[in-house]
Amino acid sequence: MPRQVVILHGWSDDSKSFKGMAAFLRQQGWDPVPLWLGDYLSMSDHVKIEDVVKRMDQVLAGPDRVPGLDDSFDMIVHSTGGLVARRWVSTCYPSGEGCPVKRLVMVAPANFGSKLASTGKSPIGRIIKGWRRGGEVGTEVLTALELASDFQWDLAQEDLFVPESRDPATARSPYGSGKVWPFVIVGSHPYLSGFRQVVNEEGSDGTVRVAAANLNAYGATIDLRRREDEPGFFQRWTLRHEADQAYKQDGRPKACFPFAVLPDRDHGSITRPGEAPVPRNGPEESKLDHLLLEALNCPDGAAYRAIADRWEGLCEDTHELTRLGREQLRAVFPKHHRKMDRAFFHQYFQVVVRVEDDHGSPVDDYYIEFFHADQKGKAPAVLFHREVLEDVHPQAARPTRCFYIDRSDLMRRFYGQALRGKAEQDKTLNAMISAARPGRHVHYLAKGVAERKILAHSRAGKGERFLRRNCTHFLKIVVPRNPEDRVFRLSKA
Repeated sequence: MPRQVVILHGWSDDSKSFKGMAAFLRQQGWDPVPLWLGDYLSMSDHVKIEDVVKRMDQVLAGPDRVPGLDDSFDMIVHSTGGLVARRWVSTCYPSGEGCPVKRLVMVAPANFGSKLASTGKSPIGRIIKGWRRGGEVGTEVLTALELASDFQWDLAQEDLFVPESRDPATARSPYGSGKVWPFVIVGSHPYLSGFRQVVNEEGSDGTVRVAAANLNAYGATIDLRRREDEPGFFQRWTLRHEADQAYKQDGRPKACFPFAVLPDRDHGSITRPGEAPVPRNGPEESKLDHLLLEALNCPDGAAYRAIADRWEGLCEDTHELTRLGREQLRAVFPKHHRKMDRAFFHQYFQVVVRVEDDHGSPVDDYYIEFFHADQKGKAPAVLFHREVLEDVHPQAARPTRCFYIDRSDLMRRFYGQALRGKAEQDKTLNAMISAARPGRHVHYLAKGVAERKILAHSRAGKGERFLRRNCTHFLKIVVPRNPEDRVFRLSKA
């Protein structure tokens, strides 16, 4: 018999939007068991995700547990609901043991933010979304949802990465057999009608970037107190899955959460299984329906690993649409061909950068520029900043920035065209970081040096690359803070 399922909505939504999903599950055999629709306040300015999590645990597993809810169940979450669910797991079940949720199916989750969160907090956002609520738009939730937020950085340290100050041998992952199995499904189709078209962004479903949805994330620290050839200059963060022996027995010692990208679903239509996707030539069978059922029926660790492998193939199938010419793409999506562009199916890197000095204090005023080798400011660098670096989002609360890099254009246009004729090992992308002096008697980096060059990516060395397609990366850069000689002197009395 199917297991009970709890369905959780996202920001500015409620459970009414998911009655269709519940109806779909009943049609697929979930008739004998209750299905639950969760509601939480996402539009109250003073309610934090932590408040939702505390109350959520009381209702799902605590003193206010709903009569009839099983001790163990599955969960489907949408958009901001992904952050709510992950915070609940990491706060209440940090090792994953005892968590009532077994299969966590994340549909277009904003695991690593949404560009629209900052728009939601803006005056126009309050007019559009808050006019019926006295101007409230859920400021606290949107702050957590904003790209490069402290909330996402801290949450990733709790459920994905081993904190640098902690012994990896003691780390546990909340994910794995006997714990929680996450699955992520996201669309890569833009909104095609109405006012929503103005928020479309390539590599997204109109609201959430593909790379921001993917739970497979990576992290590293670059320590600029050291030379590039010194140990400790570049240190990858240990994934909890890599350190957790229980997870290694169940899966592979790397991030391998099942992740699928569908080319015919946007942020809204991905919540409606049972409905036909965007009309396209070819089979009209909805892959979304199949993926949801495959995740909810996953029986064991071996099947979970097999699903991860199969879904990876779907991601590449979606990316293959970028190879089609304009006429070919029109043939695939005949009804909306005038609004379609193959760039919507590009793969991206999302990189969240935080700069600190060697005392752990934030560095407020810094600049990162990209270029090839020593050709700073020349044609390849200009092409990268105009065509490959799609967006840089500064986080308002602290000097953390989110870089959105078109991986497809990096490989084809930057390496393939701008650097055409160069040897493969010479096709590199470098970054230059510069930091303004914090005051008259203190400067960053080495004495007399205002900037430092870093190798950001290389066409060669595929297995050694830090940046992975369709993924979010957390990068902490440590810069030395150096006082001038006059800050302290010693002389004979």
